[in-house]
Amino acid sequence: MPVKRPGCILASWKEGVTLAAFQITFSNVLLSLLYLLPGVLICKAKLVRPEHMGSISAILLYICGPGMFLNAVIALDFSWELTWKMALFFIITLVTMVIGVGALFLLFRRHMQEFRYRMMTIASVLGNAGFFGLPIMQSLFPDAPIAAVYSCVYCASMNVIAWTVGVFTVTGDKKHISLKAAFVNPTMISLSAGILLYALGAKLWLPELVTGCFGTLSKMSTPLCMFVLGIRLGTMSWKRLFGTPFVYGIALCKLLLFPLLCYLLTLPFPLDPVFRAGVLILSATPCASIILNLAEMHGNGQELAANCAVLTTLLSIVTIPLLSLLL
Repeated sequence: MPVKRPGCILASWKEGVTLAAFQITFSNVLLSLLYLLPGVLICKAKLVRPEHMGSISAILLYICGPGMFLNAVIALDFSWELTWKMALFFIITLVTMVIGVGALFLLFRRHMQEFRYRMMTIASVLGNAGFFGLPIMQSLFPDAPIAAVYSCVYCASMNVIAWTVGVFTVTGDKKHISLKAAFVNPTMISLSAGILLYALGAKLWLPELVTGCFGTLSKMSTPLCMFVLGIRLGTMSWKRLFGTPFVYGIALCKLLLFPLLCYLLTLPFPLDPVFRAGVLILSATPCASIILNLAEMHGNGQELAANCAVLTTLLSIVTIPLLSLLL
C-alpha cells in the first residue's frame, strides 16, 4: 500500500480547509440573501411602505447594532495580546481604506465634479462589515471569539472614513465633515463600552440575563438589516438596478479589486490566519448601508447609493466564497 508523503498530506489538508471555507462562506451569504425575500414580499404586498424604513433603520442603528458589538467584545477574556491585535486591526484596516480611497481619487481626479465618480471612491471601499460580515467571521472561526470583534473594529475604522471623506464625497462641501460624528456615534460608543467591559473582565461577572439580551440583539441584527434592504429592493426598478453599467464598475472595485488589494498589503507581515482572513473577508463585504444613509441625509445620490448596496449584496454570493479560496 503506497505511503503518502508529508507534502501530499499537507496539500490535502490545505485543500480540505480551503473547500470548507468556501462552503461556509457560500452558505452564510446565501442565508443572508434569503432574508431579503420577506422584505421584498411585504413591500410588494403593500404591508409596509418605504417611508417606514427610517424607523426600522433607527432600531437597527441604535439598538441592534450596539447590542451586536457589545455581545462580540465581552465574549473575550482580557489579554494584552488580544488588545494589541484589535488596535493593530484598526490601524491596518484604516490605512487600507485610506489607500483605496486615495488611489481611486487619483485615478478619477479629472472627473471628481461628477457625483457618480465621487460616490465610487467611497462605495468601493466602505463595506457592510457588521451586519453582513460578522456572521461570516463567526461561522468561519467558531472557536476564535476575536473573529467577531474584528468585524466591530472594522466598522469603527470605517466610521472614521465615512464621517470625514465620505461626507465630503457625498456633498462636495468640506463644511459637512464632522470629526465629532466620526468618533461620537452608536458604533464608536458601543464599541468603546464593550472594550471597557472587556478590560474589566465582564465575561466573568456580568449577569447572564444581560449577556443573553446582547446575544438576542446580535442575532436579530443581520435578518433585520436584510429585511430593510429587501424592502428597498421591492421598491426598485429591476431594469434600473441591473441596467446601470456604472454600478457594475463600483461592484467590481468593491467586491474584488479592493479586497484583493487589502489581502496583498497584508502578505508581507507575519499575521495569524484569523487576522488575515478578517482583513480579506470584511473588505469583501457589499457596500455599506452608511453610504445610503449619508446620501439620504444630504439629499444627494440616493438612487445610486441604493443601487450599489443592493447589487453588490446580490453579487456577493459569488465573490465572497471565491475570495475565501485564498484563505
